[in-house]
Amino acid sequence: MSGRSPLRLEELTSGRVVAGIVTGGDVTVVAVRMFGPTAAQVTYRRSDGTVEERILYEEDAERLAEVAPGTAGGGFDADPGLFRLASEALRIRMAARGDAMLAVATSLLDPLPHQIQAVYNELLPRTPLRFLLADDPGAGKTIMAGLYIKELALRGDMERCLIVAPGGLVEQWQDELLEKFGLDFTLLTRQLTDATIDGNVFDRHPRLIARMDALARSEDLQRLLGESGWDLVVVDEAHRMSASYFGTELKTTRRYELGRLLGRLTRHLLLMTATPHAGKEEDFQLFMTLLDSDRFSGRYRAGIHRHDVSGLMRRMIKEDLLTFDGKRLFPERRAYTVPYELSPAEQELYEQVTEYVRQEMNRAERLDGRRGNQVGFALTILQRRLASSPAAIHRSLERRRLRLEARRQEMLSGQSVANAASSPVPSVPAEDELDDLTGGELEDLEEQVVDAATAARTLQELEIAALSELERLAARVLASGDDRKWRELSGLLQDDPLLRDEKGLPRKLIVFTEHRDTLDYLSRRIRNLIGRPEAVVAIHGGTPRPHRRDIRDAFNQDPEVRVLVATDAAGEGLNLQRAHLMVNYDLPWNPNRIEQRFGRIHRIGQTEVCHLWNLVAADTREGQVFQRLLDKIEQQSKAYDGKVYNVLGELFEGEPLRGLLMEAIRYGDRPEIKSRLDQVIDARVGERAVELIKGLALDAHVMGLEDVEAVRLRMEEAQARRLHPHYVRAFFRDAFDRLGGHLRARESGRYEITHIPAVLRDTGRFGLGLGGVVQRRYERVCFDREKVTIPGAARADLIAPGHPLFDAVLEETVHRHEDLLTRGTVLVDASDAGARPRLLTALVQEVVDGHGRSVDRSFACVELRPDGTAHDAGPAPYLDYRPPTPREAEAAEALLKEVWLRDGGPARAMEWAVREAVPQHLNRTRERLLPVIERTRAQVEQRLRQEISFWYAQAGKLELDVAEGKKVRHRPETVAQRRRRREDRLRERAHHREVRRPLLLQ
Repeated sequence: MSGRSPLRLEELTSGRVVAGIVTGGDVTVVAVRMFGPTAAQVTYRRSDGTVEERILYEEDAERLAEVAPGTAGGGFDADPGLFRLASEALRIRMAARGDAMLAVATSLLDPLPHQIQAVYNELLPRTPLRFLLADDPGAGKTIMAGLYIKELALRGDMERCLIVAPGGLVEQWQDELLEKFGLDFTLLTRQLTDATIDGNVFDRHPRLIARMDALARSEDLQRLLGESGWDLVVVDEAHRMSASYFGTELKTTRRYELGRLLGRLTRHLLLMTATPHAGKEEDFQLFMTLLDSDRFSGRYRAGIHRHDVSGLMRRMIKEDLLTFDGKRLFPERRAYTVPYELSPAEQELYEQVTEYVRQEMNRAERLDGRRGNQVGFALTILQRRLASSPAAIHRSLERRRLRLEARRQEMLSGQSVANAASSPVPSVPAEDELDDLTGGELEDLEEQVVDAATAARTLQELEIAALSELERLAARVLASGDDRKWRELSGLLQDDPLLRDEKGLPRKLIVFTEHRDTLDYLSRRIRNLIGRPEAVVAIHGGTPRPHRRDIRDAFNQDPEVRVLVATDAAGEGLNLQRAHLMVNYDLPWNPNRIEQRFGRIHRIGQTEVCHLWNLVAADTREGQVFQRLLDKIEQQSKAYDGKVYNVLGELFEGEPLRGLLMEAIRYGDRPEIKSRLDQVIDARVGERAVELIKGLALDAHVMGLEDVEAVRLRMEEAQARRLHPHYVRAFFRDAFDRLGGHLRARESGRYEITHIPAVLRDTGRFGLGLGGVVQRRYERVCFDREKVTIPGAARADLIAPGHPLFDAVLEETVHRHEDLLTRGTVLVDASDAGARPRLLTALVQEVVDGHGRSVDRSFACVELRPDGTAHDAGPAPYLDYRPPTPREAEAAEALLKEVWLRDGGPARAMEWAVREAVPQHLNRTRERLLPVIERTRAQVEQRLRQEISFWYAQAGKLELDVAEGKKVRHRPETVAQRRRRREDRLRERAHHREVRRPLLLQ
């Protein structure tokens, strides 16, 4: 065996390079423990750095041979320039281990104290994560999730991520993650699923955004989902995953079961909602079982169980948030009710259309469920359009008449109303599923249903004549120009002092409407009023996403653009805090939409007091309901510092506002009905709102000035230790040039790339970049965040870790030159006048728990000396070293023959790490994690013991009742069985804890 000498077991010593311990390679012995002369426990390190252990016996010694010096280890003959390049590539790849906030430095945002505290104090330290982020609306939970996702990915702890959100938010998630973090996520659509023929769509796409209800309602999608695995699952609006007890039976929803499934499929689970607690502690604790089914085991019982969500949840209240300057983050918000009276012609139109709606509603109630829902939904829309504008109701009546006339022709040809092929009516989702539609989808659904759904079952029942008369009446109102609602808005635009700044210049205003016909009507009238068509822009559900962003940017940036008219589609992901004035021209029948609209301007970055005007027709039935509601909201807003707006969406749970409004329309002329509606509104916005506000305050965290200062200091420390753009630029330019690419300088600090080498485009297509695939060219790139956007120039891509091109360059560099790092090189520290060599080595340490899951990692460069001592060499000392001159290279030849360098140094490095670095790292990790583990263990045991005690008492009581001949709902044997199950669970967990508790080092 050339260059190899046979070995006996007792000759195995630390530092020797040995063949025969593993198949197909040499290993370096780290430690040996003898068990007599015939067996040895050997710890060894493979060439890839993996440390393993095995028992060798006397017969194994026949295969063992020592690898002679010079035949293994580093020869220190690698090209110094390429060695430094490969080292820098690996250092940058590991940068997140040393750069505490790399995601902040490589994203286009300036996070706030509460966001930094959430991501870096609450989320990242928990591995694996099970957590509920429950900050108020507008606190930037999407920003926090994006930072967490990117930080996990940069640290190598996440490759596969699934985001589950309501349908109206999925596009917002996709846009925000790409624009602010450079994270490329794919929307899960029916087309994407159908196109994935030869595989699982969830396996094929590692970063997906899916609609909550699309997953919850589809057994096929859930089957495919159940076959996949994820590193991280994020659920937005997670409170929709609800369950409740009815009597003694647990009733779960499809969304709740989806939550259970997701929890089983992922290592990290992050739930997000602004309303986790709807005032019912029992339902809240059921919801919390999605995060920890043991800690919240069994049914909540007041007086027995406690409300304790420590370590699992964070909630911050919007009004308490601070900036880094210690100032309140959100300004005050004020709302005004603007009542107006209809003109006589408008009042007549209102009464006639409302009577039509009431009659048709009565007929719809006699239809089957699906068709009755369609007609009821259509009539609700018609009533809302009546309240919206003369233009909206006129166009709606006209289109409905035309559709029904087409239906009449089909019936004359022999078809029934229900089977008329030319006018299919789509199904109407349940009330709680409407929010899963995007603004555009909801507008399209309303258009289709309101025009076609009818309660008529025969030719004679078609209401064409009635519609024709109503249409003529609406046309007269529209032609008269006497629109009292428009008069109020016009007066506001011309006369209200708030609409002009201190210099007398007009301020920007957002006008929200429910309907596209009203949007067109208002846009036209406001342009005529202002006298400049370019001063008014509009967004509705049919506006393409890229065009929406262009309109948003024009409104935010162009001083000539004064008014934005929008439907609720503008509430989906568009930040409009450039304005602080808003008008609800139409009030939404879903109160949650009021907060969503207000949240477009009352959000992070807003510095002005926000004002909202709500226009209400005081002499209509629904207007009276709205006026009562808004007056009550205003009272509660003053009493609770605006917090009532944060719970509007939960106020009418179980009795939707939509239903109350329709009840007012149909029966509001009855005094007893009007009185009941007033009582319901007073109770919902009174006691119910207070209950919700106090319930949410139970778990509220407050960041004081000291906490903000601590976060600021941490940010400064991270800034000092960050991966500086200078190093990123220097590495990229060198590596990109060596791979055949070239940067062309353009504006200061910005470059153009006209050609990307094919090898990099191929690497990008394998999904190594977080931001998608590598493009063929880039109009502009930069390395500093400040250079991404400059006036008059194209937006630049930020080249940094996570960008697909940067990651492709890095991975290709490592692939080509990683072997140089095992060979080693000679570099000269020109600042050191000494003659003794130092061995520079990089150490990666990882602590895993008893499940084999990584809980902490570290990366460091260490210099070792011949005497076995070592010191921290800083993040990248080799960047300050230079290649040796020929004379210095000759001197190095003699040094490289020293015994301590014969294997290239890994044994010496491992010995020092095991003796010094590893124990310190392990102790730090234990100090951080063991208190959390012990606290969770105690909480779980307490819950299980409480359950056991409860069922012991129940069993005893039932036995007495049976003995006394009383009738009981449960047999004592059943209760005893439940108690035994929990006792078994407690013993199982205790055993599992003892087996799995130790922290292991790998």
